[in-house]
Amino acid sequence: MAKRGGYPGGAMPGNMNNLMKQAQRMQRQMEESQKELEEKEITASAGGGAVEVTITGKKEITKVKLSPEVVDPDDIEMLEDLIMAATNEAIRQIEELSQESMAKITGGLGGGFPF
Repeated sequence: MAKRGGYPGGAMPGNMNNLMKQAQRMQRQMEESQKELEEKEITASAGGGAVEVTITGKKEITKVKLSPEVVDPDDIEMLEDLIMAATNEAIRQIEELSQESMAKITGGLGGGFPF
């Protein structure tokens, strides 16, 4: 005899409602966490502090600070490398904060959710 109701896999409507509520709550938490992250700023340095780069959670550079002794017209390449290193470190720190924040919400399940 055929089952009535047509719930695939025998899922109960109440369980589906609970699952949807949990997913919506998790989505709200992720959005709040993302907003908090976007408001943060990270400063990273290179060359023993000779170059500092400040970046927002949106990965926008807001400040670059150079020590006068690092500005050598005969060695522009070193300055470029230091700026790149400080910028990459700042981006890495923002990404790490983002991953930690999402792990708290998802309980370490990862970002494999479609929402």
